[in-house]
This record gives sequence, C-alpha cells and structure tokens, in this order.
Amino acid sequence: MDILEYLEKARLTRFHYTILVVSFAIYGLTAMNVMMISVALPRIKVEWNLDPITSGNMLSAGYIGMFIGAILSGRLSDIIGRKRTLILMLVVESIFTALNAIAVDVVSLSLLRFIAGVGLGGTLPIPGVYVSEYPPARYRGRFVGIVETAWVWGVLLGIVLGYIIIPQYGWRPVFLLALLPLLLIPIVSTYLPESIRHLLKKGRTEDALNLLKKHGLIPDDVKTNTTSRIDWRYVRFGEALATILGRKYLKRTIVLWTLWAALVYTYHGIFLWLPTVYYEKFQYETVKTLWWVLVVTSAQIPGYYSAALLLDKAGRKGILVPYLTIAGIACFLLAVAGNINSILALSLVISFFNLGAWSALYAYTPELYPTEIRGTASGIAASIGRLAGILAPSITGFLMSIAKGEVFWAYMVFGAVHLLAAFITMALGSETRGKSLESLEM
Repeated sequence: MDILEYLEKARLTRFHYTILVVSFAIYGLTAMNVMMISVALPRIKVEWNLDPITSGNMLSAGYIGMFIGAILSGRLSDIIGRKRTLILMLVVESIFTALNAIAVDVVSLSLLRFIAGVGLGGTLPIPGVYVSEYPPARYRGRFVGIVETAWVWGVLLGIVLGYIIIPQYGWRPVFLLALLPLLLIPIVSTYLPESIRHLLKKGRTEDALNLLKKHGLIPDDVKTNTTSRIDWRYVRFGEALATILGRKYLKRTIVLWTLWAALVYTYHGIFLWLPTVYYEKFQYETVKTLWWVLVVTSAQIPGYYSAALLLDKAGRKGILVPYLTIAGIACFLLAVAGNINSILALSLVISFFNLGAWSALYAYTPELYPTEIRGTASGIAASIGRLAGILAPSITGFLMSIAKGEVFWAYMVFGAVHLLAAFITMALGSETRGKSLESLEM
C-alpha cells in the first residue's frame, strides 16, 4: 500500500483538526479584510462626496489586485509550496489593508486596495487546497466546506467591530484591524505542514513519509521503498493552462469558471453595496444600517453549515444546483419588492442560499485537477471570479445610478446570473463525492 492509500484510509486525528482550525482562522480573518471596505464605505462616501459610479470603481480596484493575486498565488503554491506562499500572502494582505487607514482621497485608497487585493486574492484559494489534500475522501467535502464557513464569521467580526468603532472614532481606525492575520504567521510556521501531495510530486518521498509517521497517519515500520514515488516535473504555466482548457478537463473548467464568476459577481455586488443601500434608500443612520447588515449576514451561518454538512451526502451538484436556483429566484422577487419588510426577508433568503453555494464551490474547486497543477488551476478559477468581482461593484453602482437609487435592474441581473450558473452546473458538472483525488484525475 502506498503513501496516498494510507492517507485515504487514515482515521481522523488531532493533526487533521489542527489543519482545519488553522485554515479556518486564516480564511475567516482574510474574509474580514476583504469586506472591511463595505463597513466603511457609507462614511467614506459622505466624507468624500462620492457618487455610486466613483464608489464602484474604487471598490473594483481591490478586485483587480485580487485577480492578479489569485493567479500569482496558485502558481507560486505549485512551485515553492503551499506554506511559503500562504505566509507571503498573509503579510501583503494585512499590511496594505491596514494602510487603507491613511488614504487621503479616492486615488490613494484605490491604490492601497489594489496592492492589498494581491495579498487577499492570493490568500483565499490556499486554505481550500490545503484542507482538500489531507483528509480521507469521505470527509473531504465536509472539511473544505467548514473552512469556507469561516467567511461569514470573519465578515460578522468586521461588522461588529465596525458597529463599535465607526460611530465613535470614524472609519479609519477600523482598517487597523487588518493586522490581525499577522498573528497567525507563527502558528502557520509551527503547525501547518507542507502539502503531502506537493512533497510527493517534488520527489520528496522521505519527507512525506516522515511527516505522516510523525502524526500517526502511517505505521512506523513502513519503509520508503514500499511507497509509490510520484515522478514530478515542472509544469510551465502555458502547459498548465493548456491542460486546464484541454479536452479532458474542459467541461470541468467551464463549470468552475462559471461558478466562480457567478458567485463572486453576485456576492460582492450584493453585500458590498448592502450597507449603502440601507443607509441611503431607507435613510438609516450608521448604527441601524450596520445592525441590519449584521442580521442579514447572520443568515449566512446556517446557509454555510447546511451545505457543508450535506456535501458528502448530497454531493457537490446536489448542493450547488438547488441553492443557486433558490438564491436566483429570491433576487428576482427582491427586484420587485415594494416594502422594507419584503426586502429584508428576501435578503435573508439570498444570504442563506448564496453562501451555501459558496461552501460547495470551495470543496469542488481543488478536486477537479491533478496535483501538479491543482494550485495553478484553483488560482486561475478564483481569478476568473475576481474578474467578475472587478465588474460587480461598478456595474451594480451603474445600474443603481440609472435607476435613480432603486435596486430593480441590479437584482434582476443578480437573479439571472444565479440561474445561469445553476443550469451550467446541472448540464456539465461531474460529481466528485466520495472519490479520492487521484481517481478524479483519470
């Protein structure tokens, strides 16, 4: 029996749960940093007298950085390893998000958001790739799904701290919270191992074997010559891209790129603008606006966990298709809703099902490509989402501007995007539930 067979047959130990907890913390604090601008935006708009289009363009600057960061991070993680890449990206995201606090105008804030975006976009794909490569296949969906649920806790943390800080001290100090992920770097260095499959692909079989013995995942009497060494070779970016777009993986790529584009566009189009919509449309003060955003965001918690806990039973498609469909229908209904109670209720439905679909997507993404290009392919898929993220704030701001502050056209587009993603997943998606990563490469 080779190393990967031992890994697949291993029982869950403290080692697996350590990886889960550390990855959860990384993902949650990164989510806080990504969405921090949405908490500060209503005050920034008032202080700098910004219109919706200018605000949308400023938000989009961060997503341009995230687009670059996702590709760069995925590539680096396949070359120098997941661990070193993760530490580098955590440093960039933390320092430059914190520096948003010293921005003096739209240009300086956009530039700082762009650089921070490189780190944010580079950090986000790695926890899912990490967690997908250690647990046995029967637990993989649940583990990756639970890591993705950290997003909502990070966003809620940012909202709660903003709720406390902004009314008393203004929007600038809230960005200093972005330094919190730096506290994780010693923990990552100490407790997170390198990807076992990355070590094998690099030909470091002895290191992989010793790592598994250290954590009790393989018997002490297993020798190196009884394992299957996986020959590794450097895969150039062009070759990796050709594989991703080749006949063998093309359907998977179409599904993943569609899902990433759809979910990034809808999530960030909706939730980056949500505080501003409540603040302006319903004439709420800052405290009440953040309170309602907190309530709506809280609906993401059961949405995430319902999907994460069902992923290994219902399958990836079994979650993605119905969750996307329900979120899309709710968007259409919100577009024509006539009162605040209906809008708030439908916002809760969208929040629940949109974020549940995210949980499935993060489990799905690293499963569909071989180890030597898994980081690159996951990074490119995420970067396609970031392209949609670049467009989402600007398009949403434009649609709200031409509708004179109303949300009709913005939410009609959100609904259509959700349903398109559901249809393509249903038609072209393959099911990965319960299969080893190696069997999915075939």
